[in-house]
Amino acid sequence: MPKDTSYASLTPDAAGRYPYTAEDDAVWGALYTRQMAFLPGKVAPEYLDGVAQLGLTADKTPQVADIDARLASLTGAGAAGVPAIIPPSQFYDLLSQRKFPVATFLRRREHMDYIEEPDLFHEVFGHCPMLTNPAYADFIEGFGKRAKALGKGYSWHMFRLFWFTVEFGMIRTQEGLRAYGAGIVSSPAEAAHATSGDALMQAFDLLTVFRTPYRIDIVQPTYFVIESFDQLADALQADFAALIDQAKALGDLPPLFERAAAS
Repeated sequence: MPKDTSYASLTPDAAGRYPYTAEDDAVWGALYTRQMAFLPGKVAPEYLDGVAQLGLTADKTPQVADIDARLASLTGAGAAGVPAIIPPSQFYDLLSQRKFPVATFLRRREHMDYIEEPDLFHEVFGHCPMLTNPAYADFIEGFGKRAKALGKGYSWHMFRLFWFTVEFGMIRTQEGLRAYGAGIVSSPAEAAHATSGDALMQAFDLLTVFRTPYRIDIVQPTYFVIESFDQLADALQADFAALIDQAKALGDLPPLFERAAAS
């Protein structure tokens, strides 16, 4: 699916606030209400705690500056408004500062169910609640630092780690498997699929993650399951360069999906 280039990044005013409209508020409210009704029993309790701690509601489109301030007071993390697509070097640099890059435009009604580019709902509703968890915020910061230090030759494999954790991670809880990845919690189709029992669940293993290809335009055929957020943070102690070199030598595992048709 091609990106919709009709979306444009917003410009903040002198106070760092973005000009969201009444229609934006209505879209945000509809998305928020739909997901919050759907997610209980499907997502990690830490995620729902994070929604409450950030003060997210259906009433108003949130401002990045408010989210940034709240995160800073909770875990020393933060959020920074950026264009939807930024270079990997800038992306990793912000993460290394414990700041999550946030696209500032909001999807339109015709894209309520899916938008390929990240928008404000995906970024704030999907990503920011988990940054209220200290171990998860440690992982985000450490991931950014490791990715920066490793450099361009390792960037693609590092993003696989990001994809299968931050975007589409699952965690084992006392109540069963629950989602914490932003791509799951912000998408009704992905959340339903990830918790349906039909998708392949694999124990979190860095080498396997580095060898696993993915597609961005389908529900994920496999997810990796962590046992705790401390496990995620502790994974940063691994020798990423050696593991990625090993993954390159072994080659990718067979994809669990059909190749995308050429556009």
